[in-house]
Amino acid sequence: MIQLSDIQNAQSALVGQIVRTPFTHSRTLSEILGSEIWLKFENLQFTASFKERGAFNRMRALTPEQRSRGVITMSAGNHAQGVAYHAQRMKIPAVIVMPKFTPTVKVANTKRLGAEVVLHGETFDDARARALELVEARGLTLIHPYDDDAIIAGQGTIGLEMLADNPDLDMLVVPIGGGGLISGIATAAKALRPDIKVIGVQTEAFPHMAAAIRGQKVKGLTRTIAEGIAVKTPGVKTLEIIKDKVDDIVLVSEHDIEHAIVMLLEIEKSVVEGAGAAGLAALLHAQAADDFRFEGKKVGIVLCGGNIDPLMLGGLIERGMVRAGRLARIRVSIRDLPGALSQMTQLVADAGANITQVHHQRAFTSLPAQDVEVDLVLQTRGHQHVEEILQMLRKAGFESHRGEH
Repeated sequence: MIQLSDIQNAQSALVGQIVRTPFTHSRTLSEILGSEIWLKFENLQFTASFKERGAFNRMRALTPEQRSRGVITMSAGNHAQGVAYHAQRMKIPAVIVMPKFTPTVKVANTKRLGAEVVLHGETFDDARARALELVEARGLTLIHPYDDDAIIAGQGTIGLEMLADNPDLDMLVVPIGGGGLISGIATAAKALRPDIKVIGVQTEAFPHMAAAIRGQKVKGLTRTIAEGIAVKTPGVKTLEIIKDKVDDIVLVSEHDIEHAIVMLLEIEKSVVEGAGAAGLAALLHAQAADDFRFEGKKVGIVLCGGNIDPLMLGGLIERGMVRAGRLARIRVSIRDLPGALSQMTQLVADAGANITQVHHQRAFTSLPAQDVEVDLVLQTRGHQHVEEILQMLRKAGFESHRGEH
């Protein structure tokens, strides 16, 4: 296993090569979650991900011959960009194999950095198999995303920075895909503070590291909003480190991750991808499940990446507004007479809501022929405001209720 000295050497080598990202206290999230929440903004790296750290630390050790032949890696996007970025700076040819489902923004950014991109397969493991074929065929050097000592040491520099900025942390919460990030952070943290708790986070769709630790076999799913940690094959090196140094691994749902992304955008004004929000999702999940392990603790959370497709982000914001009651759908029954619709919409306006969509339903309804159903999508102040609008409509004689989400 790597040692603290390996991570400290990586830290020295990374000076001037990556951003020493902020690690700041979130007052609002702390109040909401009942813990002292500290956020490590790795989404502020040049490529918007922590992966730059390990990629540089590994590539700085390449021989002149290896540099001339070029490098290859397999990645769902962030490691790809880290390798492509440093390969461009070092003038090393780079080939990146990415799953077909990789968000467009990650593919475009990797190409923009000068790498040759090969899209192959549905999952990270499909991309890995193709990358290994190209290693043999083209004599390239593999820069593994996580199962490599230099990669792990590079990622571990995050742990050194977090504890340097706040030595009194009780817990670190770190997303897990293949395990390189948490292996490095746990190695650094446990060497400096043996009493600190390190908690890993995986999605329910891809719980493969948690299953491997527990001696279980799982099939898992093929898709998750957190594609950056959608890894089915845990690393050999990382598995052993996690067994030795990580205290627990928790699983979060897609809903938890969606909620966390929107909260970080709304509260911290920070854009994160699904994997980047996994740490906060773990605390939201624990709060909903009456799991008090984080309560009253000083918790450091790694926001590991910010490469999210803008279209997906827009959809998540809209869904978040629905959950908060800021965007609501109501169904109102009105008489099919001139002026009835105007009267109803005026009541909604008087209640302070904005109507964004209107849909009349005459044919597909069980109402009498003289009546019509109207579906309205409203911008409101929240759930209580929606109830006030419904009560106002009912008082005026309009049968109304909330529509299905």
